[in-house]
Amino acid sequence: MAIMEQKISKKTEACTQDGSVDRPGNPAIRSKTGTWLSAVLILVNQGLATLAFFGVGVNLVLFLTRVMGQDNAEAANSVSKWTGTVYIFSLLGAFLSDSYWGRYKTCSIFQAFLVAGLVLLSVSTQAFLLKPEGCGGEETPCGSHSRFKTALFYFSVYLIALGYGGYQPNIATFGADQFDAEDPKEGYSKIAFFSYFYLALNLGSLFSNTVLGFFEDQGRWPLGFWASAASAFAGLALFLTGTPRYRHFVPKESPWSRFCQVLVAATRKARIHMPPSTDLHGVNLFETETQRTGDRKILHTQGFRFLDRAATVMPDDEIDKESSYDPWKLCTVTQVEEVKCVLRLLPIWLCTILYSVVFTQMASLFVEQGAVMKTTIADFHIPPASMSSFDILSVAFFIFVYRRVLDPIFSRLNKTEPNKGLTELQRMGIGLVIAVMAMIAAGVVEIFRLKHKNTSESSLSIFWQVPQYVLIGASEVFMYVGQLEFFNGQAPSGLKSFGSALCMTSISLGNYVSSLLVSIVMKISTRDEMPGWIPGNLNKGHLERFFFLLAALTTADFVVYLICAKWYKYIKSEPTFIEAV
Repeated sequence: MAIMEQKISKKTEACTQDGSVDRPGNPAIRSKTGTWLSAVLILVNQGLATLAFFGVGVNLVLFLTRVMGQDNAEAANSVSKWTGTVYIFSLLGAFLSDSYWGRYKTCSIFQAFLVAGLVLLSVSTQAFLLKPEGCGGEETPCGSHSRFKTALFYFSVYLIALGYGGYQPNIATFGADQFDAEDPKEGYSKIAFFSYFYLALNLGSLFSNTVLGFFEDQGRWPLGFWASAASAFAGLALFLTGTPRYRHFVPKESPWSRFCQVLVAATRKARIHMPPSTDLHGVNLFETETQRTGDRKILHTQGFRFLDRAATVMPDDEIDKESSYDPWKLCTVTQVEEVKCVLRLLPIWLCTILYSVVFTQMASLFVEQGAVMKTTIADFHIPPASMSSFDILSVAFFIFVYRRVLDPIFSRLNKTEPNKGLTELQRMGIGLVIAVMAMIAAGVVEIFRLKHKNTSESSLSIFWQVPQYVLIGASEVFMYVGQLEFFNGQAPSGLKSFGSALCMTSISLGNYVSSLLVSIVMKISTRDEMPGWIPGNLNKGHLERFFFLLAALTTADFVVYLICAKWYKYIKSEPTFIEAV
């Protein structure tokens, strides 16, 4: 008997304790699955996929003006709408992953869409869009295109948006799945993974912003697009090679059904008397909840008391001896708390949207601003889009500084919670402050640019843009890395991909808001024969006013964020004990 217990103990110890499984569906063995070996494959895959995506995205605004014939404001709006659509698709990917496919299958399918979109864009550009021959550079814009050619172009770029958007939130969460949160060592690695994930994302775009950006700026668009397609294909192939080692979380029940069940059950019992919280269904039924969903039991909280009615037991709920009941009439406390978690996340999420408005300027107005500055050193031309390389280098630098310097310092200074640095909410707040500084820096540069402008271009060097790119990079480390950790950690177990998708969707809505702001500003500022703040010729406009407007709006957003962050309550849960035999 003792020998049998010892064997079971060894087998249990060898498996992960968070409920993850291997490819065949058996409990994942810790030594043979997951950890950094799997995570590194995912990080390299993320870098290659990002290289492919930004090989299109970083110079799309110039492609629209030089090849598709759009003006500056129209091209900026088109890029904002396209980028926004990319991250709207992240919700679709998260839904399919959490409810049906799982993260591995979802990542594989959407990466295939990404490859297909890039191949189609490469073919259509080379065969149809670069007409007449030699057009597409700074000095030789292309002619007009037929409806068919234009439709083919938009179909291909939005297929790219579908592929990358559906893939992105799931790959971040899938990478975190490779670490067991119940193990102290792997739990620390899981937190660190998000920083390295964002670093891989930025390093992947570094090649796009420099080498590919240079060739595309010279009008060699097919070369850049084919290189992006090859990178996406290599990333997909690499991702598939790691299949035997990955850890998985199999969707057991649609989280959206569970969400709706709470709302329906609470509405049905809107007029009943509320019992004490200790009498709610599921407070003392830990085994029942974990058997149904495999999730942690979330402790009851006092907020959103209306939803507690869904867990109130009524005589007609008919709970039998096996704890079977109609989930559309009665829900457990954990299920109710899952809904509360999502509702508490929404105000924080809304406050991140305006930050994304600031972030999206790098792909549009920063590039257009750089294009009318002095872009040559001797005889070498610097592509305006390549200036975002300073943003990437800033991200890499500040991730290192935060992880190796700032985090240990704040951990020592934290007397209430020793060995714990800044919280995710604190880091996101710091990101907002730095974003304000970035917009002020961009506005000041524009003032000096206008003072030094000649008849057609500014004599001010494009390297004056370096501070605004560096500040954006620093803000990303605090805001976006903090967001990934926060939404992934605070989302219920069945909605982890949705948590990552919230981060992506804030970028999406930020792009749409940016497009709306540009349209409103242009409509108001072009009255009385004024050329507007962002005209086709920026030397006749006042781009600095738009940057200062964003700085003011982000400051107001920061004030609201402080209120929401102070109100937010972190979730508390009991660990799940998985018996692997």
